[in-house]
Amino acid sequence: MAHIKEPEGVDFIIQSPPLTNQERKEISELIMNMKANSRKPGISRKKKVKKKMAK
Repeated sequence: MAHIKEPEGVDFIIQSPPLTNQERKEISELIMNMKANSRKPGISRKKKVKKKMAK
């Protein structure tokens, strides 16, 4: 497996500014709303149908 080198002058390290308390609260509310409104898929199993053999 080969090693991929970074191109010269390019830095792949990303550092985001810290979130404010207001931003944290908004994100938490958004996630809670998305979870509350999402459907949770149930387990569905296909029923096997026995076929009658013709004689």
